[in-house]
Amino acid sequence: MSFVLPDGLAPEVYPLAWLVGRWRGEGVVGYPGIDETAFTQEIVFDHDGGPYLAYTSTIRLVVAPDDAAALDGVDGADATGADAADPDAAPAPAAPAEPGPVWSTESGYWRVPPERPDDLTAEQHPVEVLLADPAGHLTLYVGAIGNGRIDLASDLVARSASAAEISAATRLYGLVKGELMWAHDLAAFGQPMQSYASARLSRVVEE
Repeated sequence: MSFVLPDGLAPEVYPLAWLVGRWRGEGVVGYPGIDETAFTQEIVFDHDGGPYLAYTSTIRLVVAPDDAAALDGVDGADATGADAADPDAAPAPAAPAEPGPVWSTESGYWRVPPERPDDLTAEQHPVEVLLADPAGHLTLYVGAIGNGRIDLASDLVARSASAAEISAATRLYGLVKGELMWAHDLAAFGQPMQSYASARLSRVVEE
């Protein structure tokens, strides 16, 4: 299936065109002091014809269902969910994990600056990303995009007086077999740069 440029997209952001749309999937977050936990995520890249993409992300922790509560009060069901009156009956399928509380949200803008650094290859373009989150952080990332890969490193991290200390961050995004994969490393809370979160997202086909 050939790629079609989104209608009305500004030429300045053609290198980012493959990001436009809604993406949804699952990932994992973990860091010193933060237990490793699965999450679901939805990302939206949109545009209004200006020379930038608008971006929003929402991550929700995955909450495993309470099997005991699910079976409570169900007549003839044992701990496996099978009918006690029919020992040959197949166990009922396990209830899927459900999206839980919001772990983080962020929004911002992605753009391709006109100045081209000398160290980029012919296939790469510079990219700037400005992100804000309700925890009190403003982060400016700079990097490069090319061949379905985006490498970003924080150029500036500003925070409010009540926000957690984050000194630096990097992000890697890649388009792999039609899926958006990303990894986020942090240097925070006095810890050296290390893995914080990663996910695999699929494009949502709008009805």
